[in-house]
Amino acid sequence: MMTAFCSFAENKGRGEYIQPDNLFPRIKMETNLGSMIIELDRSRAPVTVDNFLSYVEAKRYDNTIFHRLEPEFVLQGGGYTDEMESIKEFDQIINESGNGLKNDQGTIAMARQLSPHTATSQFFFNLVDNDSLNPGRNWGYTVFGYIFEGEEVLEKAQQIDSDYSEEHGWPTFPKKQIKIISVEILPES
Repeated sequence: MMTAFCSFAENKGRGEYIQPDNLFPRIKMETNLGSMIIELDRSRAPVTVDNFLSYVEAKRYDNTIFHRLEPEFVLQGGGYTDEMESIKEFDQIINESGNGLKNDQGTIAMARQLSPHTATSQFFFNLVDNDSLNPGRNWGYTVFGYIFEGEEVLEKAQQIDSDYSEEHGWPTFPKKQIKIISVEILPES
């Protein structure tokens, strides 16, 4: 009996318990370039949305940075604090890239390693239509929502130069910090 309680307590607050009947939860992402409202699509990417909401609920995205900026491609974050420490990750999730959502401009998708089922906390915004990231003969990158309001934040981000960071060894590190101040789940409408 105690084991069942402990298991439930560990899962409490995980994404599947957050607005469980809402197929299109919205979050507000406050950055140093402005705020965005992002509508998530649980109907097409339930595992991915629940995973993302778990990070939001746990405040793991607060005070993090976008560490990869490739204008005319992607803006990626969700992995490092503004002090350049890795955030604590949950388990890897399955790839839901075959859900019919495309890596079009203004969408949010999960970053992953080369293997398809390796997404954890990192995500990216598509700055253009990125057909090469959609599934085909190979696994794609899971799109799980889009910017409902505030796309000008991405426009501002693309004005920032990026370059190789000798300190971190990253080829496309923004020269000016792009910070995620906070992310919150909005009430159901």
